[in-house]
Amino acid sequence: MSTVVTGTTRRTNSTPSSRPFDEGEVSVDELFVKLERATAIIETLEARLDATKAKVDELAPRLSRVLESE
Repeated sequence: MSTVVTGTTRRTNSTPSSRPFDEGEVSVDELFVKLERATAIIETLEARLDATKAKVDELAPRLSRVLESE
């Protein structure tokens, strides 16, 4: 497999596969934008997960008391 990088585009000459990186030219700029977007999504999901865990931690003792009183 040979790789040619020109400017912000990488061209890979290899056998065809289902991976888009092996199908010709790949814009490094586009990959960087997608990576930034994926990172932002993950950070948002982590923040939501942390908030959900905090809410569960807040509600768990109250639920325990309700269940114990029944």
